[in-house]
Amino acid sequence: MLHPNYYIEKDKQEKLITRKNQKSGFYNGIFDRYENPVLTREHAPIIWRYDLDMDTNPNFQERLGINAVMNSGAIYLNGKYYLVARVEGNDRKSFFAVAESDKGTEGFRFWDYPILLEDICPEETNVYDMRLTAHEDGYIYGVFCSESKDTSVNDLSAAVAAAGIVRTKDLKTWERLPNLITLNSPQQRNVVLHPEFVDGKYAFYTRPMDDFIETGSGGGIGFGLCQDITHAVIDQEKMTSLRKYHTITEAKNGAGATPIKTDRGFIHIAHGVRNTAAGLRYVIYAFATDLDDPSKVIAEPSGLLIGPRGMERVGDVSNVVFTNGAIVNENNEVFIYYASSDTRLHVASTTVEKLIDYVFNTPEDPGRSVDCVKQRCELIRKNLCVLEGKK
Repeated sequence: MLHPNYYIEKDKQEKLITRKNQKSGFYNGIFDRYENPVLTREHAPIIWRYDLDMDTNPNFQERLGINAVMNSGAIYLNGKYYLVARVEGNDRKSFFAVAESDKGTEGFRFWDYPILLEDICPEETNVYDMRLTAHEDGYIYGVFCSESKDTSVNDLSAAVAAAGIVRTKDLKTWERLPNLITLNSPQQRNVVLHPEFVDGKYAFYTRPMDDFIETGSGGGIGFGLCQDITHAVIDQEKMTSLRKYHTITEAKNGAGATPIKTDRGFIHIAHGVRNTAAGLRYVIYAFATDLDDPSKVIAEPSGLLIGPRGMERVGDVSNVVFTNGAIVNENNEVFIYYASSDTRLHVASTTVEKLIDYVFNTPEDPGRSVDCVKQRCELIRKNLCVLEGKK
């Protein structure tokens, strides 16, 4: 017998999914924030969480709870917006699930079943943060973090991170490929597949790491090529966007969404991390690489693009925003999907034109406070001339 509480919860969830999402009052001329998250734990289907049978669950208790919905890959197909979200259960294990909407800012609804990956890595404990790339070879690839226990040390929390790879053509049937191997980097996280062949090879943006948390000798976002993606091996990585002292990328940085191709270059939306007295602070930044050599940075505006604000700073891991998915539609509108504090998923909207303006016309970080003040004073001088009617 169906539990009557199902209808109560179903009605609440339907109101949540169908509510309108308005732009907030935030303004910087670059992007718009929206008032409501696009995905939260409350969006997870009721049939994922509850036993609906009155006989076996008379108190209508959650049997398999959901703790958070966050870091989502994103792709636009046949006029619809799709997110492959990281869903974290109350048991701390994450899995992937597809949510779809006719709009980029609201109305996302999960499919009935999450993605069940082929179990080809018996040592794998957890998976998360899938980046989706529609590659010119005709497949949609998902690259994600594959986490396993580090058995080489006597530390229960020690883990090993690798880049898992899957591919699909319909987001329903997924082929699991062997994990990426990087010969010169012990661990990998935040790996993104470039959407085009480079010199006839598959190109990856990597994040070389010495261990699970610390980048160690890893200098920033790397770039490497492989011949065969079905047995992907990168023998050499070169650095693109570098970590720098006293910047938003001082502690570490990593690739985010699949690069957006424009007539000026590939625009990357990445994350940077610095340490504070309150712990690590994650923000989102942007840079551009060359069309002919996508490993070469040609523009990198100063500072952050998106930082956590207001209630975005509150959650399981506070003071964090993180992205691994963005969509460009046929109108050149851009939707950046970003999680806050490892808890919920938001959206920011802009256009390709605005992103190009931001990335290529925003000054670079001069690196020292005195030079930053000179930079700002020059802007003030120019603006005062404009206000006085002078050029």
